[in-house]
Amino acid sequence: MKRNRYVIALAGVILHLMIGSVYAWSVFSVPIAQATTWSESSISFAFSLAIFFLGMSAAFMGRLVEKFGPHVTGTIAGIAYGAGTMLTGVAIQTDALWLLYLGYGVIGGLGLGAGYVTPVSTIIKWFPDKRGLATGLAIMGFGFAAMLTGPIAQKLIGTIGLTATFYLLGSVYFVMMILAAQFIRKPDEQGESKSIQLAKGPQFTANEAIKTRSFWYLWLMLFINITCGIGLVSAASPMAQEMTSMSATVAAFMVGILGLFNGFGRLIWATLSDYLGRPTTFTVIFLVNLVMFSSIYFLGNMYFFVLAFCLLLSCYGAGFSVIPAYLGDVFGMKELGAIHGYILTAWAMAGIAGPVLLAYLHEQTGSYRPSLIVFIVMSVFALGLSLLIRKELATSQVKRTVV
Repeated sequence: MKRNRYVIALAGVILHLMIGSVYAWSVFSVPIAQATTWSESSISFAFSLAIFFLGMSAAFMGRLVEKFGPHVTGTIAGIAYGAGTMLTGVAIQTDALWLLYLGYGVIGGLGLGAGYVTPVSTIIKWFPDKRGLATGLAIMGFGFAAMLTGPIAQKLIGTIGLTATFYLLGSVYFVMMILAAQFIRKPDEQGESKSIQLAKGPQFTANEAIKTRSFWYLWLMLFINITCGIGLVSAASPMAQEMTSMSATVAAFMVGILGLFNGFGRLIWATLSDYLGRPTTFTVIFLVNLVMFSSIYFLGNMYFFVLAFCLLLSCYGAGFSVIPAYLGDVFGMKELGAIHGYILTAWAMAGIAGPVLLAYLHEQTGSYRPSLIVFIVMSVFALGLSLLIRKELATSQVKRTVV
């Protein structure tokens, strides 16, 4: 049966809109604290746990995409994420913190990992001529999801109650994700062959890819980009209020604007990478990060602070959408799903490192400036890595050699 590649891309966006609701967790934090005996830190740990299991499960889920097909892993994602969300409602109703961690953190996190890797490598194979656009389309939904889920969840909590909201949302995720997954299929052998032919250089297996220096350069680049970006996401509002005397209302509005840049950044930067090339795009991303972090540190102007944050969040989203196409350029399309899954372990590590580092330094010093210094140093290091891998790719092709 002939399939329309834009229908498959749309199904991928829908799948990511569902799992991207994890970024709306802050909407639930206060109502959960009011409804249970749990501390604020205990509740926030559920989010970190979910992100950790997202990154770690993506490693083996990427292999399942290659072996069984994206419709299978997408179905697994729908079952796990839907069940995890509904179990969160049960945990709140019974005041069982362990069940929150099991349901939202572990089971929900496994669903996040499966759902995240499901459409990406598949859609790239349907768009061999526009890989950047393809990954931007696939991952854009994840960036926008919080803007959609947040207001809906807030309304539902006020009308049907907190636990019923989790039951309803879990049911919607379950149905919508399983339906969307059935449309996400690999291209036929002829289409997949064309995708591989358009990929320059050798075709690596996942096990071969992780034995190269280039893979670990890319892993570190992604880890640094996410660590800095998710650190900002975790403290955007209090950081703005402390460093610019911005009111809480204006800071909340700024957070909403940041969501737009996070979402659009994924599509715009990824599409731009089709023209600039992935190595140049990543170098530009880290240059922007370096300049913006330095500007926030030295300048206290509220308007420039917002502009800098918007650009930083667009670069944060860009890392997610550009990296799959970059991997395809370097290692080929043969086992891209598995290779993409492996590199997402950087997200698992960074999802914990970024917020914890920023919170710890702020607690110890009473200021966000030390965190900015760390982020500036990390950006310089990442910029160096982006230049190093460009040199390696320019002077010699990636070798199948152990690091």
